[in-house]
Amino acid sequence: MSSQLDINDILKLLPHRYPFLLIDRVLSYEPGKEIVALKNVTMNEPFFPGHYPHHPVMPGVLVIEAMAQAAAILSFTGETGKADETKVYYFVGIDNARFKRPVVPGDQLILTITPIFNKRGLGKFKAIASVEGQVAAEAEIMCTMRDK
Repeated sequence: MSSQLDINDILKLLPHRYPFLLIDRVLSYEPGKEIVALKNVTMNEPFFPGHYPHHPVMPGVLVIEAMAQAAAILSFTGETGKADETKVYYFVGIDNARFKRPVVPGDQLILTITPIFNKRGLGKFKAIASVEGQVAAEAEIMCTMRDK
């Protein structure tokens, strides 16, 4: 595995910003093969006051979005380059999504993404989100890079 990426490196690769940037650090990556990324889940997240006030749970759609952002970083560290003023990376599909346990404040969400295929600018990835070694969610996600 290659070296880590800190938040400054991530900000250079992803166009997302607060409150929608859902990757805090890349723990390891091997271009074209695998990425392991981290999302620290804190009570300060803007969605917790409404989801749910008396039992805060990270929305499943945001867990999936974090997976897609990690997949984008994996793509950008490979041969596809990165999103810039002329290109954008879109999340275009999801298959076989399953949620196994809630993600709550204090959790460290570990995102492990491996490519299934990449053809004609469309990539499909196996994505697993885990907390303390337990699978919280898994899915196959599809993303594509397009000109704006």
